[in-house]
Amino acid sequence: MALVKPIIYQIVGYQNSGKTTIILKIIEILKKEGIKSATIKHHGHGGRPEVLSEKDSAKHIKAGAVASIVEGEGRLCLQADGTVLPLEEQIRFVEYFQPDIILIEGHKMKSYPKLLILRDENDLSLISDVCNIKTVIVWRKDLINSISDTLGVPVFHIMDEMALMKISKDLIKLVHNIDEKN
Repeated sequence: MALVKPIIYQIVGYQNSGKTTIILKIIEILKKEGIKSATIKHHGHGGRPEVLSEKDSAKHIKAGAVASIVEGEGRLCLQADGTVLPLEEQIRFVEYFQPDIILIEGHKMKSYPKLLILRDENDLSLISDVCNIKTVIVWRKDLINSISDTLGVPVFHIMDEMALMKISKDLIKLVHNIDEKN
């Protein structure tokens, strides 16, 4: 299978496992290395994501617009309503911005390469529920060896700062390998 840009990489785990914190750190590392990233976050907490209702764009949506874009000084904000875009369409949408990598928070059941975050033994069912696990981060050190033996992938503790450097460096290598082939 040939690698193409953008690289797509998922960060998955149950609510409050640290997905957002880890994505933020990876984005910072990638940016320092000159890698452009885009993110897609699944709002899996039930209901609709919050918007700033007092802003004009939200008023446009409330009045019946299906989408509203606000642009100023290089920042573009989009709100859309009444539209359900499958993940693949969301990916195509952010590809417009020509990122080197798209980081997806959530969408556990999709088959893209992923980092799995496990808080404790109650989360272990995710190992068999999700596919294409490339790396695991655990909150309990006593889970490292058994998960590593089971999956045969790198497993790190949540407090291991080198873990995020290693994951980021692997992603950077993938981006550079694609650049060299193109």
